[in-house]
Amino acid sequence: MRSSSSFSVLIKRTFLALAACSLGGIALAQGELDPRLLSSAQTSNGLSPQPAVKLEKSMVRVSAAEPIELTGRALTIDQVLQVSREDRKVAVSNESWARVARSHALLLSYARLGQPVYGLNRGVGLNKDQTPFSGDVIAPEVRALSETFNRNMLLSHTVAYGPLVPADVVRAAMLIRLNTALFGGTGMQPEVVRQYAEFLNQGITPVIRGQGSVGAADITVLPQIALALMGEGEVFYRGQRMASAEVLRTAGLGAIKPFAKDSLSMLSANAYGAALAAVAASDAQALLNQADVVAALSLEGLDGNVAPFLAVTQAQRPFFGQSAAAHHIVSLLQGSSLWQRSEQRPLQDPLSFRSTAQIHGAARDALAALHAQLVVQINSSDDNPTVALDVRPATNATPQERRYFVTEGAVQGAILPSASFDPTVWAVSLEGVGIAMSHVAQSSAQRVLRLGDPAFTRLSRFLSPGGGVLAYTTIQKTVSSLSTEVRALSQPVSSDSLVLAGNIEDVASNAPLAAQRVAQQIKLVRTLLGIETIHAAQAIDLRLQAEPTRTLGAGTRAFHKAFRAQVPFLDADRRLGTDIEKADLFLLTQAQPQTRP
Repeated sequence: MRSSSSFSVLIKRTFLALAACSLGGIALAQGELDPRLLSSAQTSNGLSPQPAVKLEKSMVRVSAAEPIELTGRALTIDQVLQVSREDRKVAVSNESWARVARSHALLLSYARLGQPVYGLNRGVGLNKDQTPFSGDVIAPEVRALSETFNRNMLLSHTVAYGPLVPADVVRAAMLIRLNTALFGGTGMQPEVVRQYAEFLNQGITPVIRGQGSVGAADITVLPQIALALMGEGEVFYRGQRMASAEVLRTAGLGAIKPFAKDSLSMLSANAYGAALAAVAASDAQALLNQADVVAALSLEGLDGNVAPFLAVTQAQRPFFGQSAAAHHIVSLLQGSSLWQRSEQRPLQDPLSFRSTAQIHGAARDALAALHAQLVVQINSSDDNPTVALDVRPATNATPQERRYFVTEGAVQGAILPSASFDPTVWAVSLEGVGIAMSHVAQSSAQRVLRLGDPAFTRLSRFLSPGGGVLAYTTIQKTVSSLSTEVRALSQPVSSDSLVLAGNIEDVASNAPLAAQRVAQQIKLVRTLLGIETIHAAQAIDLRLQAEPTRTLGAGTRAFHKAFRAQVPFLDADRRLGTDIEKADLFLLTQAQPQTRP
């Protein structure tokens, strides 16, 4: 039998192998990502064992005097959340600004060679065979044509619809596009890139609508941000919804004038989908930590068996996320009467209790895969065409290969058609998270139903306190409805798209839709966990009435006490819809997103 220390070593090695395959292999092969991201992946998304739950909300607020330095290669998901939700400022390294300037210069040098460039001197989509202008893009008359072409492209692509996008998602999208531009693959003018940083640091948030992207770059959504940077459209500023042009004057900013490939670079990126995914992943991790707590509370209410969660049990099948969930649950139960022998306790509990670590662990592992892929996404170029600085053709390169290179002049490199705007790799992982969340929901729903059944709890039916109180009878309908909706949202959408742009754009990922569905799942699962908390707390109180000397674990006791301050013991029938709302709000305010400085 393995010792606890050897088990921990095995778990660590297992995850490091996973991280190396999912993140390190890509990063080292490209030679571009900051290697520090490899070590950060080991603890991101709550994969390391979690401490006992803290009951006060304590999101880290970072001083505005400590901006995050952006290099295009080292942005973390935690930093995305700090900027988008905590208004942390950003600073761009001098090396990155130089890279942006050189990238833009290389793009213009390539165009001067008379080469066709998609989105610069050629149209986009089916119009790739159209030539809006030709010749030196620096010439004043040609530049004017280019600026008109760029503005028209942004206006014609602004076809998003639906409700306004939350400010934190918009800020995350701007940050991600800024950082990926700093990678050096866009060829945008430095002043265009700088405008993203100015908007973030001055708290200017474009008003945008977020439906309509098919996830082959967010070309219907991102133009709204671009137009705001130009002084068109509306923004939120200092708590007010205002015209962008007015805010630019107030903030002392000039309106940018996109030209060359600027507009294509501003709209053809996955920054919006990646922002949705990053925010959803953070919220999902916070919810999973809470799900552990709620499940531990339910185990107390059931008078369940702790054996499945022991380290020695977990060592027999050492999946990393599973062991982390089990460790968390065990830490919450320290000091509980569940550790005392009881002849009345069943040998084995229903699977919804017994396999909690496996189910929550599967969700953790799915989040780990998504996290690793998002780190690559937000620290690389998804541009088409992409600008590759300081690369030269191989000595045996074919004429077709050589046509993409600039081999003379101060800045050398290549302008390469690509399909890097395709985010299928992490769209599929997003859907994996959605499927995992449906398992979390199903597990919670089944625990609720078991807690209301005397055959499993040896308590009163539907946890009634007696005296004719009906208690939790009809609430089971709500549980079933929530569980069904979460499962429906887990259905894959990434392979479902129409053929667009004259049969040129014939595949897409629907990544933003997948992220929006996960975000909706998170809200529904939180409500479901709130109902489970209502049942678990009631079961515990009934046990404590019968056994006043019974003790709860350190973590579950604190959680139970805090919950009871918001939702009292059910001693008479009342509107349970109100209790559901209070329980949902309780879990929302207790959420602990994993932000780090």
